[in-house]
Amino acid sequence: MIVLKSTQDKVLAALQSVSGIVERRHTLPILANVLLRKTGNQVQLTTSDLEIQIRTTAELGGDEGSFATTLGARKLIDILRTMPADQSVTLESTGGKTILKGGKSRFTLQSLPAEDFPLVQESPSFGPTFSVPQKTLKSLLNQVSFAMAVHDIRYYLNGILFVAEGKKLSLVATDGHRLAFASADLEVEVPKQEVILPRKTVLELQRLLSDKDGAIEMQFASNQAKFSFDGMEFVTKLVEGKFPDYNRVIPKNHKNIVTLGRAPLLSSLQRTAIMTSEKFKGVRLNIEPGTLRVASSNAEQEEAVDELDIDYGGDAIEIGFNVTYLIDALQNMGQDMVRIELADGNSSALVTNPDDNAFKYVVMPMRI
Repeated sequence: MIVLKSTQDKVLAALQSVSGIVERRHTLPILANVLLRKTGNQVQLTTSDLEIQIRTTAELGGDEGSFATTLGARKLIDILRTMPADQSVTLESTGGKTILKGGKSRFTLQSLPAEDFPLVQESPSFGPTFSVPQKTLKSLLNQVSFAMAVHDIRYYLNGILFVAEGKKLSLVATDGHRLAFASADLEVEVPKQEVILPRKTVLELQRLLSDKDGAIEMQFASNQAKFSFDGMEFVTKLVEGKFPDYNRVIPKNHKNIVTLGRAPLLSSLQRTAIMTSEKFKGVRLNIEPGTLRVASSNAEQEEAVDELDIDYGGDAIEIGFNVTYLIDALQNMGQDMVRIELADGNSSALVTNPDDNAFKYVVMPMRI
């Protein structure tokens, strides 16, 4: 039976859209596979890592009738990548074997039974569905995801807090040293919902979401989230735990305010970062009326000093930061100008967009 017949680019695109969560080595070998379920001309592709499940349906021709199997996802992608985009490919099932053909190439693939594939049990009680444009959610994720923790024992920090309330969707990430907050307006009112999305889910959504206006629909349950967009369905487990109260962390009423060009500041920090040591990424900022001086040094007694002219008439402040934390924020902000609010040399700094209050970045100082 010909399970599917299409061009290389269509089959590869469908496979790549679901394969981001697949790990080559897994305690359950079948999780390295993609579940193919054919009904008529439609082929449904599903992958899972037991906590996240991604499913898409593609119009890929083939014989009438239904069929299901699982095949190694990465191997299929590796084979298809070596073929021309307009190459016609078929997947056939004969006598317990699955054969992939393209041009004069033929691959016999090992399969595992479809009924053994462990599907994620979906929550019976998802909340109301609400939607935002894909590009809005992608932009919010890009503005905060860099501040997520990586392998923190406080597991609730290894992800992003989603807060939907009224007509606003806010995303927050923190690793304990810095915090990023971004929000966007929704078109409809939604009841208050707070969930923590795991890091792997965040990275996968960033990979899959496009910059177009097409909507992404979201639903949250107590232990799961479901996203639907571009013919895909994405179900993920949520992180349990209490996220820190981010409103208490965001400084208010800092009286010393510096507004300057984002690109010149970013360039200055990247230059001075060269003279920081691998372990100790500290830079000193000296802010005084008219001048911002950025300085760094390392164990080899090497130094870097860079100066920027600024329009500033506040207190003279000397403050140290991990330069990576400042660079990360500036690289993920899109606008031309940046505002930095400071109290003194020992308090956290607030970095914002002067024209838009929807993005806030808090960074703790470090002793240098």
